[in-house]
Amino acid sequence: MQYLDRANAGVKALSPYQAGKPIEELERELGIKNIIKLASNENPFGLSPSAKNAIQAQLDNLHLYPDSNGFYFKQAVAEKFGLQPEQITLGNGSNDLIELIAHTFASEQDEVIYSQYGFIVYPLISQALNAKRVEIPAKNYGNDLTAFLKAITPKTKLIYIANPNNPTGTFSSAVEIADFLAQVPPQVIVALDEAYVEFTEPSERVDSFGLLAKYPNLIVCRTLSKAYGLAGLRIGYAVSSTEIAGLLNRVRQPFNCNSLALAAATAAIQDDEFVAKVAENNRIGLQLLQNFFDEKGLRYVPSKGNFVMLDLQQPAAPIYQALLRKGVIVRPLAGYGLPNHLRISVGLPEENQRFLTALSEILGL
Repeated sequence: MQYLDRANAGVKALSPYQAGKPIEELERELGIKNIIKLASNENPFGLSPSAKNAIQAQLDNLHLYPDSNGFYFKQAVAEKFGLQPEQITLGNGSNDLIELIAHTFASEQDEVIYSQYGFIVYPLISQALNAKRVEIPAKNYGNDLTAFLKAITPKTKLIYIANPNNPTGTFSSAVEIADFLAQVPPQVIVALDEAYVEFTEPSERVDSFGLLAKYPNLIVCRTLSKAYGLAGLRIGYAVSSTEIAGLLNRVRQPFNCNSLALAAATAAIQDDEFVAKVAENNRIGLQLLQNFFDEKGLRYVPSKGNFVMLDLQQPAAPIYQALLRKGVIVRPLAGYGLPNHLRISVGLPEENQRFLTALSEILGL
């Protein structure tokens, strides 16, 4: 039996996600110690003490199923941002929400619009559903929202926008997003993916939750994997109209967020002091990296995330491997159609400096 022939047509053409090896295994293979990982846009501080305490308090209840509705977490999010709990949909990270939205609204008869160099999950889930993928050429590595609008047809069902965008770090302003939404037909769903919003300056952020009242076709996705340091627990949330949230919850698995994640997230979402510390470390570290690139004449894309994309103007794979042998893991971007580029996550000050030293040695700077 050739089970490939039995698979959904969209799934047949997909390749499995290639996960990296554990750091311990890489250290064993390479014969080195103290590898640092600047590849996955993780929080270098880990999770906050309040989140750790919440996890500890929940350990004795792990024989019970999680609260499927995430009552306390939704209450905390609603109070923080002036929302109604009924507007919130729980996700096993924002990836889960991106997939939930596609499953809810897209089918083989529909078109899904996203940007070249946008988050790789958008085309993957669209292809898996056999929806028509409409990839808009990037403008300066970012979202060309004018071209998005021109690409809308009667078959367009869903638009994905990452802001800031991963892996390029580009950002669409509040004015650009508002102007775009004003021109999108109301029957077209817009999923605004704000996984990195906490790393942008408060004065420049899009008032995405405020836009929901005017644009009921808008869904805002956020995660606690980045600034809040809960990547290993996998939890995020989407905010939308109550009608759309009701539809998403028809598709959502009842226990898609586990008890430890819900407890930690409820504590973390209220810890503004911790997030401010994380954002400040990121601001300083990002400036350090970008200043170095400027001084050395290296090309990069100015970033609004907790990472920066470096254009080496030569195949990046050998440099990635050389960095690995020096104990520094970064992210090569050939899978995004960017074979000359590396994405470097901002780490702690000593980690950022170690990367710069290693890069200097490799490139002879």
